[in-house]
Amino acid sequence: MMKFKISVLLTTLLSVGLVACNENDNATNSPEVVEATPETIKLSLLGRYETKVFVKSAAEIPAYDAASKRLFVVNAQKGLVDVLDASKPAQPVHIAELSARTYLANSEVNSVAVKNGIVAIAVQAENKTDTGMVVFFNAKDLSFISKVSVGALPDMLTFSPDAKTVLVANEAEPNDDYSVDPEGSISIIDISNIQQPKASVAGFSAWNNQKSDLLAKGVRIFGPNASVAQDLEPEYITISADSKTAWVTLQENNAIARIDIAQQKVTDIYPLGYKDHSLVENALDVSDRDCDPKTDCNGDGVIDTKDKDKGILNIKPWAGLVGMYQPDSIANYQVNGQTYLVTANEGDSRAWLKDADAYFGGDTSKGFVEEIRVKDLFKSSGFTNKVKDEYPAHLQKIAVGVKGARLNASTFGYCGATTTDAKGCREDSQLGRLKVTWTKGYQMNQDGSPKLDADGYLVYDKLYAYGARSFSIWNTQGQLVWDSGSEFEKKIAELFPKYFNSDHEEVTFDKRSAAKGPEPEGITVGTIGKKTFAFIGLERMSGIMAYDITTPNKPKFIQYFTTRNFVETDIAQQGDLGPEGLIFVSAKDSPNGKPLLVVGNEVSGSTAVYQVNLQ
Repeated sequence: MMKFKISVLLTTLLSVGLVACNENDNATNSPEVVEATPETIKLSLLGRYETKVFVKSAAEIPAYDAASKRLFVVNAQKGLVDVLDASKPAQPVHIAELSARTYLANSEVNSVAVKNGIVAIAVQAENKTDTGMVVFFNAKDLSFISKVSVGALPDMLTFSPDAKTVLVANEAEPNDDYSVDPEGSISIIDISNIQQPKASVAGFSAWNNQKSDLLAKGVRIFGPNASVAQDLEPEYITISADSKTAWVTLQENNAIARIDIAQQKVTDIYPLGYKDHSLVENALDVSDRDCDPKTDCNGDGVIDTKDKDKGILNIKPWAGLVGMYQPDSIANYQVNGQTYLVTANEGDSRAWLKDADAYFGGDTSKGFVEEIRVKDLFKSSGFTNKVKDEYPAHLQKIAVGVKGARLNASTFGYCGATTTDAKGCREDSQLGRLKVTWTKGYQMNQDGSPKLDADGYLVYDKLYAYGARSFSIWNTQGQLVWDSGSEFEKKIAELFPKYFNSDHEEVTFDKRSAAKGPEPEGITVGTIGKKTFAFIGLERMSGIMAYDITTPNKPKFIQYFTTRNFVETDIAQQGDLGPEGLIFVSAKDSPNGKPLLVVGNEVSGSTAVYQVNLQ
């Protein structure tokens, strides 16, 4: 039996959403409507469009146009946008494609958004460090409208709620050897005359002389020889309901930037801090090989060599370990006139290589890699006895004359570390398999140079892992209001113990524990009646977490939904894999009159339509 509370809401409050790369920009003008407030919701599969192309990112970012009842989905495998007829959402049909290659040769589409019958696509140049473009099309007849140049590597774009501007996150990644590193920026496109859009830039060059202050506050700025503007890489954007302010995730930098849209200016950069994994509520599984070889870990009833290198469910706190939130996607919603930001804390490392052999051989001009396993960073033999691909060239550079690295025994003694050796902490069953950044955590002198112990070793007081394996709610100044803690991993362990932390390309128990766990990437929020719900895509486990976030400091877990078939060996029969982008479609805009969740799945190449059932 469904129990509803009736409320009258303005249509602008009925649907608030942002996908992994786009906001749900499909609201239409209509009078006030009456919408039921559910006690809870439940997701179910309604329909699906399949490209039949697997592990090629053939379905990534969806957008929906209510007037034409069409879905526009980024197909990275083809470098264009697939257009789907969703008038019958149980059976989406491919009807056309949108490409920008006529306007920018050999280009690729990264993102798509729709508003008031206008489709905007973010287009990356063949050489990603070159200037990109935004191209506008008519959603109804798919005709070209206009185009405008933007920054390097436009990775995401979104319309403002008032439909007057389009904002673009120009990620501006470096090339593979880091010899070219464009400045990250946000393009603000005035579309008051859609035939002649005008782009302005909100950049970070004004922050170049504030590098020391930003570092002191906790913003990560660590690219080789990079200025602040070069190092900051805008990822995703969410815009306030009044269209005056935007917030942009700077994923690698573990920060959020605030944009004043009218002034076309970056007004603040908020460091997000770190998640303390020593706390019980922030426990996690850090190894894919944490089985004791003297235990029957593979469950065959025999203790033998087959038990070696196996993983187990081992969610627990780890002192000295912190997680960098590093959110990918971001959304916002309002409660009692207060705006809150919602993030999916995926995590991301920098790894650029033009020549791996040369780079790991010590040539810093051939790339930049920050990621390293704990067991390799703290080898008892030190940095001198390295093997191939073990120590990044930039670590070797700062470690000239340094014998190796040690863990601070006062913190890491619990896993076996002493003042002279990391010992047991290096074991696969402890912290050894976990991937961390070598760029942060070691003791430094006041001038920022490495501080060595009496034996000439680096000493790490903390270890910094990628992502927080969670979603968070923040205030608009970047202060944490609430975080889901370890709930994602615990729910997965409870519901799918045999497939815990699997990869999205293959069923491999515990494989992702040593990296970023379930990897929450995409997020969207939707308001139904008086309640607001968040939907978070877990990229690796290939499912959707649903939460009631009506009360920002007390969200409630609602459901973990997945269509994945873990038993099936044929990838074509495994369901939806690798959720990338999500959009919420309100009942008033939905082709079947029911609220929907549309998800682009990059591994299965499928666009899934889930119905949000009110209960």
